[in-house]
This record gives sequence, structure tokens and C-alpha cells, in this order.
Amino acid sequence: MGRRIVPLTLDNLGDLPAPCRSCVFWELDPVRGREAVDSGKAAAEKEGWISAALLEWGSCGRLVYVDQEPAGFVLYAPPAYVPRSQSFPTSPVSPDAVQLMMSRVLPGYQGQGIGRVLVQAVAKDLLGRGFRAIEAFGAAGGDRPSCLLPAEHLLAVGFKTVRPHHRYPRLRLEARATVSWKGGAEGALERLLGAGRKEPALRPF
Repeated sequence: MGRRIVPLTLDNLGDLPAPCRSCVFWELDPVRGREAVDSGKAAAEKEGWISAALLEWGSCGRLVYVDQEPAGFVLYAPPAYVPRSQSFPTSPVSPDAVQLMMSRVLPGYQGQGIGRVLVQAVAKDLLGRGFRAIEAFGAAGGDRPSCLLPAEHLLAVGFKTVRPHHRYPRLRLEARATVSWKGGAEGALERLLGAGRKEPALRPF
């Protein structure tokens, strides 16, 4: 089984799952996000965001392929590139961290360690760019937005709460510790990243 991880670019953006390649939940503020969806321009806005991030910051994601087929992805960026994060009561993301925006292991590839490999790839990339950690806004309680990872699952794979909240805690994972993972959290990480997600509704919190 051949496995490779590559940076996300405009050339391979189309290999993201259909709902994700045109989702602008994180990339736009709530008002612009709703306008993009209502006008049918969400895919173009996503492409524009990826292009700007590539030019100004570099690749903001990783894709993993198994035997040449897309098997999973992770999307991340500094908080300045993630307007939606400002809508959360536990913002802002720490200045020494990047935000984990979205990640997914596709059906048929879960349970193979792909989720762990993706997160480790992010950690190695961040350390090379001078960042220390990955932070994420978790979802707690009911009525969870589909573009947020469950807070309890983030905690299970090693994230620590840095700002508690009854619905949207902010959690942090140190990049250096992630690179040295030996597999203890692999199963929980696969369940976290492999959960199926519906296309998100864009709405302010």
C-alpha cells in the first residue's frame, strides 16, 4: 500500500471531499460566508482563500493519498487568515499557534493511522515555521456546528483546554509533543478525524 502526504495547493484542491472543497465556514466571516453560499460563489471564494494563503503564508493544508487515491486531509492556518474564529467567545488563538480548521479521514481509510500521520505532518510543518502549537475550537453540548471537532475527542487525543466555555472551549496541542507520538492516541484520533460530516450551515454564533 503506497502512502504519500502532499501540501494542499490549487492543483489538488479538487481532491477534497465535495462538501469541503466549497465550504467557507472558516475562511470568511459569517456575513460574507452566507452571501457566498446564497450567491453560489462559495467554491470560488474557497479557491481565492487558498490562493491568497499560498502566496502570503504558504501551504495551509495537507492531503494524504493511499495508492494514488485521496484518503484524508487537514486544513490549518494562522488566526489572521481565519475570520470566522473571531466569532467565537473563546478567541483569539494564541500568537504562537495555528488554528486547526478542519480535518477528515475518508470512509474506507479509517483505522490505518492516517489521522495520526496528518496531525504529525502539521506539527512538523509548524515547528519548521516557528510555531509551537495547534489550537482548535471544540464543540461541547448539543446543536454542534458540523465544522467543529467535538471537544471531548480533542481532549482524548492530547489537546488541553486553554480557555473553557460551555459550548466552544479553545484547546491546544503542543507541536513538539505531537511529533513524538508513539501511537497511544491513534484510535481516538481516527474516530475524531474520521467522523462523517454534513455540509455546514453558515451562520453566526
